[in-house]
Amino acid sequence: MMNAMETADLAAGRGALGVGLVVAGIVVLALLIGMFLLGSRKVRDNDSRRPRPDEQPRMPEGGPVREVQEHREPEAMPRSDERLTPHELKGHGNAGTRTGAAEGRPRWDEGGSGGFGSGGPGAH
Repeated sequence: MMNAMETADLAAGRGALGVGLVVAGIVVLALLIGMFLLGSRKVRDNDSRRPRPDEQPRMPEGGPVREVQEHREPEAMPRSDERLTPHELKGHGNAGTRTGAAEGRPRWDEGGSGGFGSGGPGAH
């Protein structure tokens, strides 16, 4: 059987171990926070400087630029017996098109169906 003195020594040893682990945890946490702060400072120092107010973008003289909507007519597809690759076709993007007659946006016909499965009777 243990006497009171041995029990006190055992408890004191466990207490010292617990305090040591808490202190070691605090030291590790402090090191991690310090490394994060140093790393973020280094990243901030390597960033380019912020633009001054006189270097900020300005609105154009004519006001804000607006969207232009127009109908474009495509170029005719060349007829050939051989297969053409994209770089052999003339006009990429809008370069091969011309402005066409103005058309309104297509709208749903009155009484026409909505999306697929909408439950409407559809156009008959």
